Amino acid sequence: MSHWIIAPVVLPAFLAPLIVLWMRFDLRSQRIFSIAGMTVLLAVAVKLAVDASAGETIVYRLGNWEAPFGIVLVLDRLSALMLILTAALGLAVALYAIGAGWDRRGWHFHSLLQFQLMGINGAFLTGDAFNLFVFFEVLLIASYGLMIHSGGEARLKAGVQYVVYNLAGSTLFLFALGTIYSVTGTLSMADLAVKVAQLPPDDTALIRVGAILLMLVFAVKAALVPLQFWLPATYANAPGPVAALFAIMTKVGVYAIVRIYTLVFPEDGTIGGLAAQILMPAALASLIIGMVGVLGARDLGRVAAYAVIGSVGTMMLAFAQFDAVATGAGLYYMVHSTFAAAALFLIVDLVAQRRGGAGLRLVAAAPIAQGGLLAALFFAAAIAMAGMPPLSGFLGKLMILDAMQGQWGIWAAILITSLLAIVGFGRAGSEVFWKAHATGAPPNDLPEAPSHGLAFVAAGGLLAVLVGMTVFAGPVTGWLQATADQIHAPGGYVEAVMAGAAERADWPPGAAQAAVPDGADAPAPDNGQ
Repeated sequence: MSHWIIAPVVLPAFLAPLIVLWMRFDLRSQRIFSIAGMTVLLAVAVKLAVDASAGETIVYRLGNWEAPFGIVLVLDRLSALMLILTAALGLAVALYAIGAGWDRRGWHFHSLLQFQLMGINGAFLTGDAFNLFVFFEVLLIASYGLMIHSGGEARLKAGVQYVVYNLAGSTLFLFALGTIYSVTGTLSMADLAVKVAQLPPDDTALIRVGAILLMLVFAVKAALVPLQFWLPATYANAPGPVAALFAIMTKVGVYAIVRIYTLVFPEDGTIGGLAAQILMPAALASLIIGMVGVLGARDLGRVAAYAVIGSVGTMMLAFAQFDAVATGAGLYYMVHSTFAAAALFLIVDLVAQRRGGAGLRLVAAAPIAQGGLLAALFFAAAIAMAGMPPLSGFLGKLMILDAMQGQWGIWAAILITSLLAIVGFGRAGSEVFWKAHATGAPPNDLPEAPSHGLAFVAAGGLLAVLVGMTVFAGPVTGWLQATADQIHAPGGYVEAVMAGAAERADWPPGAAQAAVPDGADAPAPDNGQ
C-alpha cells in the first residue's frame, strides 16, 4: 500500500498549523514554506498521476480496516487529474499573492490557503460520501476566511451571503446522506454502488429522493442555475488571488456529480436517467444566463464571475450526456476553464489596482501603468473564456459539439452564447483599455510599491498552460479520454475498494449467479483465506 496517496491531504494539513504557530509574525518564512509546500504538492500530484496512468485504482485504507467499515482514500485517473489541477492552481495563486502583496493585507493568508488545499484534495481522494461532506466543510471554513481577507464592507457583505448559502447547502447535504444511509446502511461509495444496484425496483423511491437531494447539494457547489446566486457577488468581491483559487471550487461540485452519478447512480442503474433529466436543463440555463451576464455586466469583476457560470454550464452539457466520449470532451474543457478563469481573475485584479477610484467599473478612466501588457493578457484570457481560436477553449467547445452531434438546439445555444461572450468581453476590454487613451489624462501610477513582477509571472503562467493544452492537444485528449473510459467502467473502482471485504461485492449485479451453471452449487464465498 503506497503512502504517497495520503500526502496531498497530510502535507497542507501539517503546513497550515505550522505556519500559524511558528511563523505567525514572519511573513518571509510563511512565503518560503508556502511556496515550497505547493511545489512539493505539485510534484506528488504528478507522481500520483503517473501511478494512476496504468489504469489501476489504488486504495489507501486508514487504520487498515476492511471495506466498507474503514475510511479509504481512492486514487484513479480522475482524482489524480484533479490533484494536479489543484496543486498547479494553488502554486500560481501563492506566487501571485506574494507578488501583488495580498498576503500583507491580513493575517493567516498562507495558512488558510493550505487548509483550503487540504479540504479540496481530501474531497477529490475520499471514497466515502460522509467524508466528502467533512472535506467540503474543511474547504468551506477556510474559504470563509479567505473571502473576507483584508476586510471591506462589500467583501464582508458578500462573505456573509456566501456563508449562509453554503451552510444551507451543507444542511441539505446531511439530509441527503441520512436518507441514503437509511436505505442502504452504508456511505462507502463503492459499497453504495453495489447495494443501490441490488435494491428491488419497488423499493427505490427513497433512494431517488436521496439522489435528488445530493444533486441539489452539488449543484449549489457547482453554481448551476437556479442555485448560482451566491457566485457573482462572491467572486467579484473576493480578493484577486482568492477569486482565482475559487475557480477550482465549482469544479469540486462538478467532480462530485461526475463521481457519484457514474459510480453510485449510473444512468443504466436504479434511478435511470433521472440525473440527466435534471442536469441538462440546468446546464443549458447556466450557459445562457452566464454568457448573457457577461454581456450585461457593468463591472469587470462580474464579467469574469458570470463567465465562470457560463463555463460550468458548457462542461455540464457534456457531462450530462453520461457518455465516455462526451465526458472526455467535458474533462478537457474543465481543465481549460479552470486555468482560464483563474488567469482572468488575476488579470482583473491587476487592472483594479491600477485604476484608482474607477476600480473595475466599465467606464473610461485614465490610462493605467503597464496598460499595453495588461491589455494583451486580458485579450488572451478573454479569447480563452469565450472559446475563440487558437487557444484551448476553442478546441474544448469543438470537442463538446462533436460529442453532441444531432442535438441542434444545444449546438445553437453554445454557438450563440459564444458570440455573446465575445461581444461582452470586447465591450469590457474597449472600455477599460481602449477608451482610456481617449481621455488624454496621464497614466495612473501603481497605488502600491510592489513591482508586481511575480504577479505577472503567475498570471502569464496560467495562460501558458492554455497554450500548452493547445499545442499538445493530442496527448492531452488521449489521456483524458482514457480517464473518461475508466469513469464509465466503475467495476474496477468497486473491486479495488471492496477487495478483502468479508463478503465480496457482487459486481456487476448478478455476475456471481451468472457464473454458476444451472443446477450447480454456488461456490463458497472467498473470505481472503
